Amino acid sequence: MSNIVWKIKTFDEFTVPELYAVLKARIDVFVIEQNCPYPDLDNYDQKAVHIWAEENGEVLAYCRIFDKGIKYEETSIGRVLTTELARGKSLGKLLIKYAVETIENRFHTSEIRISAQDYLLKFYGDFGFQDTGKKYLEDDIPHTEMIRK
Repeated sequence: MSNIVWKIKTFDEFTVPELYAVLKARIDVFVIEQNCPYPDLDNYDQKAVHIWAEENGEVLAYCRIFDKGIKYEETSIGRVLTTELARGKSLGKLLIKYAVETIENRFHTSEIRISAQDYLLKFYGDFGFQDTGKKYLEDDIPHTEMIRK
């Protein structure tokens, strides 16, 4: 995994092949692997900053971040994934590290709210996210709202 390239782009900066690769990765993980048909194209991609790792044009890890007031009152991170090919290589940790740094640098805040799948609570906790106590099912998957101050 030595030819990994990290990219940070707004929607308008995507090339068509990059956008296709990102959407394919999101569908592969969230719709196919998690067997969860849901409207991935939610009209928020245009307002997001997209962060991903790719190798030879294939997406390995991805998330999107938002400034304050778009998804939540605080900045936020969403659609966090690592593809099957990339799991176990700590790319998810690097991804969250880059997402937090990008939020701090672009949006000048450390306050971030996320909607975490429950099996990832410890993972996000390691980055300073705390359980808000708000728990819910999203597309039949248990989630918890978390905040990082």
